[in-house]
Amino acid sequence: MDIRVAAYAVIERRGEVLLTHWRRGELHGWTLPGGGIEAGEDPRDAAKREVFEETGLEARIGRLLGVDSRVMVRGDVPAGTDPQLHTIRIIYRGRVNEGPLVNEVGGSSDEARWVRLEDLGKLHTLSLVDTGLRMAGIIGRGGQRRIQNRPRKARRASIAANRRPQQSNQQK
Repeated sequence: MDIRVAAYAVIERRGEVLLTHWRRGELHGWTLPGGGIEAGEDPRDAAKREVFEETGLEARIGRLLGVDSRVMVRGDVPAGTDPQLHTIRIIYRGRVNEGPLVNEVGGSSDEARWVRLEDLGKLHTLSLVDTGLRMAGIIGRGGQRRIQNRPRKARRASIAANRRPQQSNQQK
């Protein structure tokens, strides 16, 4: 099983949250700015670097909100490769200076956007958005209100994408 450690930032201003559109082949969705931590890199520095790469904005990374750990099943791996991926996502609060958003070129995201909190339900967001917004206290536990407002097809896709294999308590 592969392990991926990444750092992300929840950045909110005046009722909007900064999101980036992640794309990998046919898979895509809106997520928090952030990404993989390079060898020897401090997680805060990684979050700051990733925010700049994906949005063009200089970030000030604040307090640690939490760590989200999950095992996902990837559908796009070569035959004979373990499809399970253990992701460890370190989530911080962040702030950015005012300025124009710049879309990343040649990376994993193709657009950056400020999204009003009440409009989140209209987008196909990855589970990390709900996780980060809950950790930041921006939405309540469960955040079902916004998920229920999504189109039925997007809800089903989100639920399927967030399923993970059962883990035994004896595995440690």
